Amino acid sequence: MARWLPRSTDLTRFCQKLNRVKTLEDDMMETSFNRCLSTIDLTLLGIGGMVGSGLYVLTGTVAKEIAGPAVIVSFIIAGFASLLAALCYAEFGARVPKTGSAYMFTYVSVGEIWAFLIGWNVLLEYMIGGAAVARAWSGYLDSIFNHKIKNFTETHVGAWQVPFLARYPDFLAAAILLVATAFISFGAKVSSWLNHVFSAISMGVILFILIMGFVLAQPKNWSTQEGGFAPYGLSGIMAGTATCFYAFVGFDVIAASSEEARNPQRAVPRAIAFSLGLATGAYILVSVVLTLMVPWHTLDPDSALADAFYRRGYAWAGFLVAAGSICAMNTVLLSNLFSLPRIVYAMAEDGLFFQVFSRVHPRTQVPVVGIVVFGLLMALLALVFDLEALVQFLSIGTLLAYTFVAASIIVLRFQQQKGDVPAPAASGQPNPEPREGPAGGELKEYESFSDKLQLVDRDKSKEQREPGQLKAAFEPYLEFLSDFYPGEVVTVAVVTLMVSAICLCSILVFGNTHLHLPTWSYSLLLVLFSLGFLLSLFLIWAHEQQHSTQTFQIPLVPLSPALSIILNIYLMLKLSYMTWLRFAVWLLLGLLVYFGYGIWHSKENLREPRSQRVSARYVVFPGGSLEERVQAVQPSSQPATGLPDTDTDDCKR
Repeated sequence: MARWLPRSTDLTRFCQKLNRVKTLEDDMMETSFNRCLSTIDLTLLGIGGMVGSGLYVLTGTVAKEIAGPAVIVSFIIAGFASLLAALCYAEFGARVPKTGSAYMFTYVSVGEIWAFLIGWNVLLEYMIGGAAVARAWSGYLDSIFNHKIKNFTETHVGAWQVPFLARYPDFLAAAILLVATAFISFGAKVSSWLNHVFSAISMGVILFILIMGFVLAQPKNWSTQEGGFAPYGLSGIMAGTATCFYAFVGFDVIAASSEEARNPQRAVPRAIAFSLGLATGAYILVSVVLTLMVPWHTLDPDSALADAFYRRGYAWAGFLVAAGSICAMNTVLLSNLFSLPRIVYAMAEDGLFFQVFSRVHPRTQVPVVGIVVFGLLMALLALVFDLEALVQFLSIGTLLAYTFVAASIIVLRFQQQKGDVPAPAASGQPNPEPREGPAGGELKEYESFSDKLQLVDRDKSKEQREPGQLKAAFEPYLEFLSDFYPGEVVTVAVVTLMVSAICLCSILVFGNTHLHLPTWSYSLLLVLFSLGFLLSLFLIWAHEQQHSTQTFQIPLVPLSPALSIILNIYLMLKLSYMTWLRFAVWLLLGLLVYFGYGIWHSKENLREPRSQRVSARYVVFPGGSLEERVQAVQPSSQPATGLPDTDTDDCKR
C-alpha cells in the first residue's frame, strides 16, 4: 500500500512546478506586435474602458437608491480605492512591458498556477462584460425607437422561456460585436483611431452635460427639504462606494496594451494616471450636476441624465445624451475586444493555453485567431444568453486580479533584481547554487575561494544590503531572520498578510449577521486578525526593497498594496453566495484545462536545466567561521565513477 503513495521528493517537485515563475527575456522591448501606441492612445483606451454606460446609468441608480447626493463622496472614495490598484498595474506595466496584464504580472512574481487561474477568470470577465455592454447598447438604441426592434423580433422569431437564456435573441447586440471584431482585427492603429473618434464624441457630450448642468443647477435640491446631502448616512455612502468601485475597472486595458506601446516605461504609468484622473473627475462632476438639476429622489434610474434634461424643458438635449451614451458603450466594447485576445495570446505564448491562439498576423501584427474566435463567442453570449445573472462575475474576477497584482508588487519589490546576482566575469561558469548543510542548515557554494572572500567583504559592509535582506537597524532585534534567503521571509509574510486579511474581512462581513458571534468573541477575533495583519506588514517593511530602478514605482510599499488587498477582499466577501458558487465551478473547469494541457505544454516546463561542469567548489557553512569544506562535485550529466570521495577533507584557511 505504501509503495503507491507519492514520495516527498515527488510532491516537492510537483509543488515547484505549480509555483514556478516565468523567465523574462533580456530584451523585454522585443516583440512580434507593432509598438505604435503613444501616451495619448493609451490614455484614451483607458478612458474608453472606464467611462461607459456607467456614467449615464450608474450615477442615477446610486444617487436615487443608495446614497442620494452623497454619491459624490462615494465616487471620491471609490476613485481613491481604484488608484491603489491602478498604481500597482502602473508599476508592473512599466517594469514588465509585456501583454497579459494581471496574468503576466502574477506569472513573473507569484507562480504559474495562480497566473493561469487569474488569466482564466479574466477571460470570462471580458467575455461577459463585452456581451453585457452589447446588450445594453442594443437596448438603449431600441428604446430610442420605442422598442420596435424588440417587438419585431418577438413577433417574427418568438420569445423563449428557458432558464439562463434571454427572452428573445438579440441580433443587434451580436451584430455590433461582429462589426467591432472586424475593426479590431485590422490592427492596433485602426482600433486606436476608432477609439479616438468615439472617445472624442463621448467627452464632447460630457462637456455639454457639465456646462448645461451647472447653468440649470439649483442648490435647493441638496437642502433638508429634499432630504439633505446624505439622506442614507455613512452606510449609504459606503454601500455606494462598493457599487461605484466597478465603474473604474477598465484601466487594465492600458497594462494589457503595454507590449504595443512605443515607450511603455513612461507611457503606461502616465496613461493610467491621466485616464483614472479624468474618469474620476467626470463621474464626480456629472454626479454633482445631476443631483443639482433635479431632486435626487425623483431621478429615473434607467435614464437619469436624459430624463433630468427633459424635466427641465430641454428635451432636445436627450438626443445628445443618447448619442454620448452609445459612443461611450462603443469604447467599452472596443476596450474588451482589444484586451481579451491579447491576454489569451500571452497564455498561449507561454504554453498554458492552446497554441493556435499565439499566432500573430504578419501584416496587421495582432493575434487575429484569438480576436475572431473570442469575438464570435462574445457575440454568441450576447445573442442567446441572459447575462443578468452572470454580470456579477465581472466583480469577482476583477477583484481577484487586483488582489494578486497587489501581492505580486510586494513580492517583486523585495526580490533581488536580475543583475544583483554576482556572475564570474569571463570564466563562463554558472552561478553558484545553494545546498543543504548539516543539521538542516543552509550552505553556499562558490566556484573559487576569491568568490568567498568577496562574500565576506560584502557581508561586513552593513550599508550594502540586497533587496529582501533584513535592514541593518532591525538586525539586533530580529537576528534570527538573517539566516533566511533574501525575500524568503517577505514571501511568507505576504501569505500570512493575505490569510489575516481574509479572516479579518470575514469577521467584519459575517460576524454579526451569519455567524452571530457574541460581542466579546467578535472583538477578540478582530483584534487578533488585525494584529496578524499589522505584524505581517511590519515584517515586510523591516526588509530592504528595490530602489534603484529607472521605471515608475508605487509609493509607500508595502502599505499601499496591503490596503488594496484588504479592500479587494472585503468587496469580494460582500458578493452573493451564488456568485461564489458559479465562480467555483468556473475555477474547476480552469483546473481541468491547466492539468490537462497547460502544465504539460508550459514553456517553463520545457526549459532544460543548465549543465553543471564544475570539478570542485568551496562550500561555506552558515556558522560564520572561515572553515571550509572542499568536495568533488559530480556533474549530473556524467556517470559517478572514477571520482574520489573527498567529502571529509577539511582544510583550514
